[in-house]
Amino acid sequence: MSTLSQVPVALKRLLVGRPFRSDRLGQTLLPKRIALPVFASDAMSSVAYAPQEIFLVLSVAGLAAYSFTPWVALAVAVVMVVVVASYRQNVHAYPSGGGDYEVATVNLGPRAGLVVGSALLVDYVLTVAVSIASAVENIGSAIDVVHHNRVWFSVAAILLLAAVNLRGMRESGGFLAVPTYLFIVSVLGMLGWGFARLLFGGEVHAETADFDLRAEPGHWVGFAMVFLVARAFSSGCAALTGVEAISNGVPAFEKPKSRNAATTLLLLGAFSITLLLGLVMLAREAGVKYVADPAHDLIGAPEGYRQRSMIAQLAHAVFGGFTPGFYLVAVATALILLLAANTAFNGFPVLGSVLAQDRYLPRQLHTRGDRLAFSNGILFLAIAAIVFIVVFDAEVTALIQLYIVGVFVAFTLSQTGMVRHWTRLLRTESDPTARARMQRSRVVNAIGLVMTASVLVVVLITKFLAGAWIAVVAMAVLYVLMELIHRHYATVQSELDASADDEEVLPPRTHSIVLVSSLHLATRRAVRYARATRPDTLEAVTVNVDDRDTRKLVAQWEASDITVPLKVIASPYREITRPVVDYVRRVRRDNPRDVITVFIPEYVVGHWWEQILHNQSALRLKGRLLFEPGVMVTSVPWLLSSSDRRKETPHYVAPGETRRGVGR
Repeated sequence: MSTLSQVPVALKRLLVGRPFRSDRLGQTLLPKRIALPVFASDAMSSVAYAPQEIFLVLSVAGLAAYSFTPWVALAVAVVMVVVVASYRQNVHAYPSGGGDYEVATVNLGPRAGLVVGSALLVDYVLTVAVSIASAVENIGSAIDVVHHNRVWFSVAAILLLAAVNLRGMRESGGFLAVPTYLFIVSVLGMLGWGFARLLFGGEVHAETADFDLRAEPGHWVGFAMVFLVARAFSSGCAALTGVEAISNGVPAFEKPKSRNAATTLLLLGAFSITLLLGLVMLAREAGVKYVADPAHDLIGAPEGYRQRSMIAQLAHAVFGGFTPGFYLVAVATALILLLAANTAFNGFPVLGSVLAQDRYLPRQLHTRGDRLAFSNGILFLAIAAIVFIVVFDAEVTALIQLYIVGVFVAFTLSQTGMVRHWTRLLRTESDPTARARMQRSRVVNAIGLVMTASVLVVVLITKFLAGAWIAVVAMAVLYVLMELIHRHYATVQSELDASADDEEVLPPRTHSIVLVSSLHLATRRAVRYARATRPDTLEAVTVNVDDRDTRKLVAQWEASDITVPLKVIASPYREITRPVVDYVRRVRRDNPRDVITVFIPEYVVGHWWEQILHNQSALRLKGRLLFEPGVMVTSVPWLLSSSDRRKETPHYVAPGETRRGVGR
């Protein structure tokens, strides 16, 4: 039936696809070849801008400061080696998908776990915002219409990724595999060809190699230079974002889950370190310059010079006149930046589900959707990322200042938790081989703790006033919100838990009331149904809002074969809800131990506009009576002829949707 009323359902099926049965969950799990692009797209994309950020920060001190770039990149690589080694143990020790959250909760307590959870949730949102904004910025550097409408294009890209992920992880993984592998192969090919040319006496000359840098005023020696190098290091550590996504996404892997996740983590680290070091070293050899303001900071640049990204400069220098090679790298880089946010779209919903299961977030985030994805988590992430995009006008420079704070908070607490984990196990382990393995693991995690804590301090010192404080505030607000949600669930649970001492005392009497507006088939059915419940007392009640209509109803009632007495309630101000509620309260007050059941006839309609014409008084009255203690409200449906068309609709509906005419 092709009607306008079916458009929302048809649109949902077009975007999301047909529902999957729960027993197909195993078929949506990811093999390693798909898991790598799904979970590595964030870390891989960081390679596209992390080396660039190192050059950008050091450029303020002039060309001489570029001599620190290899050492900064090497320091970032060392941190990544330690973090990857640590997280390989995490996925074996805690394979349930809680990742850093579970490690911190189990070993440091629920408050530490909540800090990690809030930090990672914020970081996932910023991952989407930064990755998408960066992708749109790169595309906008070549296409003016994208640059001038970057907010709208960023929002559209986020919505596209959300729709892809709503279809299920296997489909989104296949969607991402080609561009992710294309980026790895194209950049590795560029690095290999570039270093081969240098090795055999060739030249790799960047377009900015002949330019000089205008240093910012100041004496860049001593503490000032140390601070600048530390800031470059903190910017380069953006390359570590995404490592934690694998530990949060272990349940998404095929069996053996932990081993496959650990292998994927190793591959991620190997590719990221190779690309990071290779790009920085080749950029140094090619003489790449990268600054915040090319018109001011690049001495010798022609008027109107448009600065390309570092990878674009390298691709142009390496491939020279081979245009397909340059465009292959450019397209692959743009795609990986656009798709990097998919890591967050896989990690955020899983972590949100774990937090919801622990009652720190609404339980709707724990429920899988039609395609066995955590649909509510995906939608929540998309909305939050769009808010950041709109508020910060899709400016990468502004968004990047908020970045990586959350992930290093999680890193630090996770490493602390793992050190305590191994310490606890060592207290009870007596096998020498097992003890030696645990001691080695503890040393690795202890080194990881020192490194990640140091990076966190550096990030907070160098980026706090530049915007990192917003991320800290967001984490604090989210922490408090989750505490309040958890407290609410605990309060509700304590109210609902039945004590062993509670007595199951049945009410001595039941008093039933049928609400009547006029005498028709719906009213008769409500009376018959009320009588079928065998109450001790049964009466019909009508509200006198019009004397003529009330007299007519009373006459019809007395002339009918209905033996239930009809009571007329006066309403001098022509209200319906308040007089009925007051009457029910009086009955309840006179018989406090009785249970009062109010039967309300309602029409079941087939169109949304019919709901506007019917049931409004009944809905308002029901809403008020639900708050009255000791009062039960029962709807007695009467199907109008228009409701038949709903029976032909093949889609699933929520409880009460048909009666309300939703979707029609």
